[in-house]
Amino acid sequence: MTMYNLYGSEGCHLCEQALALCMLVIPEDQLNQVDIVDQETVAHESKTLVELYGVHIPVIEKLNREKLTKDNPKANQKLFWPFTVEQLIQLTQS
Repeated sequence: MTMYNLYGSEGCHLCEQALALCMLVIPEDQLNQVDIVDQETVAHESKTLVELYGVHIPVIEKLNREKLTKDNPKANQKLFWPFTVEQLIQLTQS
């Protein structure tokens, strides 16, 4: 099963819009909402989430099916806001 991270932060109205779009395309059990302020890092990134996405949220990331590590981040695909339902569909089908 393919998993997705939706990076955002509490109180971000764009993040709420992105979540609504994601819920149209991605099953809820495959979508992890990640607050970039509350959760400082993820295993497959070397920088903090605020450093990576602080001025770009919301960001949706399709996670690699292989084990993700700092040495193996290559297959993750990301969409930066603004993105459309059509782009989300393409992301899920790639």
